[in-house]
Amino acid sequence: MEFLHTQLSTLQKHLAFVTTDSINWKGYVQGFSWTVTLFETYLLIRQYPLYSKTEPPAVLAAHFPAGSDTFQKSQKYGKDKATYSIFSGLYRQCIDSAMIHFGFYAWSWATAGTLLGKFGYGPEYEIVQSIVFVGVLVFVSTIPSLPLSVYSTFVLEEKHGFNKTTPGLFITDMIKSWALGIVIGSPFLAAFLYVFQWAGDRFVPWLMAFLLTFQMSMVILYPTVIQPLFNKLSPLRDGDLRNRIEALATKLRFPLTHLYEIDGSKRSSHSNAYFFGLPWSKHIVIFDTLIKQSAPEEVEAVLAHELGHWYYLHPTKMLAVSQLHIFTILALFPAFLHAPPLLRSFDFPKAVAAHPPTIIAFLLFQMILTPLEAFVGIGMNALSRKFEWEADAFACELQDKLDDPEMKTMGDRLGKALITLHVENLSTVWVDWLYSAYHHSHPTLMERLKGLESFEAKRAKKSS
Repeated sequence: MEFLHTQLSTLQKHLAFVTTDSINWKGYVQGFSWTVTLFETYLLIRQYPLYSKTEPPAVLAAHFPAGSDTFQKSQKYGKDKATYSIFSGLYRQCIDSAMIHFGFYAWSWATAGTLLGKFGYGPEYEIVQSIVFVGVLVFVSTIPSLPLSVYSTFVLEEKHGFNKTTPGLFITDMIKSWALGIVIGSPFLAAFLYVFQWAGDRFVPWLMAFLLTFQMSMVILYPTVIQPLFNKLSPLRDGDLRNRIEALATKLRFPLTHLYEIDGSKRSSHSNAYFFGLPWSKHIVIFDTLIKQSAPEEVEAVLAHELGHWYYLHPTKMLAVSQLHIFTILALFPAFLHAPPLLRSFDFPKAVAAHPPTIIAFLLFQMILTPLEAFVGIGMNALSRKFEWEADAFACELQDKLDDPEMKTMGDRLGKALITLHVENLSTVWVDWLYSAYHHSHPTLMERLKGLESFEAKRAKKSS
């Protein structure tokens, strides 16, 4: 622990330049945030012409119903989403820039202080003021983005037949989200800031331990407490699908505790499946839309892919990488925490800048990291796609791993399931490589189908 603290202190001294007045931090944040937004717009412009193609890739042509306009619908859906993404991205960036330019964050902090002052709380109650500050920030910033959410749900998704959300459900979901933010977010933020105050300059390992504990707690709380507030989880009914999944879990020694069906159709026609839980107790959740759209043997193949993630410890590996990412951020943060010029450049008064509130310094620090986080996102996507390849290969190799001839068609079934999901969800089948590298955590459908063919060919060659 002492060695770690010494190394961090050395690193923070090397970053002391951030305390100088020579850097225009507001201009830096504005410039780089616009750079990221314009780059994302450029990627959408690269992708946009692909929605004008009139025919699907040759290998997929047979999977689009003859005489139907399914492919054309998927192209129109993709084009509409791209148009929306271009507008919403630029719109949000304009709002964010206006907030930075007109000192919105300084105003929110002052407003939080004024509200607390009416109840007899002064500046010494930094944690309480920080919670109120975040509440003001979230509430006010939600207002200009609300029309985008309404349009996306009730115009874009409705136009293409996916929306199942009623106006009443939309409002209820929003109120529940705010309530959860208060019930869970407020204690979390209070504990987060308390660790800073309690640990002083040695906060990094303690804060990482706190964040890891919180993440592990949410693994249990989200599916058991939070998600039931929005969706109903019911035991998967008896039948062929349940028998297949339970048999597969038994053969792989997957610690399956519960097998659920979730009413995803309550809000959307899109489909999914996932698992969660602790190492000794796992739960599988399947969307009712997936069950309706795919045959039991195809759903089994999708679950075989998901179990591949478990088999290769992909969630654990991603957690380890995320912890390294968090450590890097926290290790760099103290240099910005004690930097009055940083706050003054964002219109905070000298009295506040002289003793920077932790929440303010951390928020501005996150803004400064925006361009670096874009590169981190590309790296995380690349790692995620690598894991997806491994999970696909796992499904193809189940026959050999289990010495079970019944598993020999798993790769073919997974390919059919992926195609069904793409066709039913009107997913884009023509994708620009750079757009995909930046945005997609999964390989494209074409890449996955080619990969499955390659895995099957290698397996067949190996067994012959």
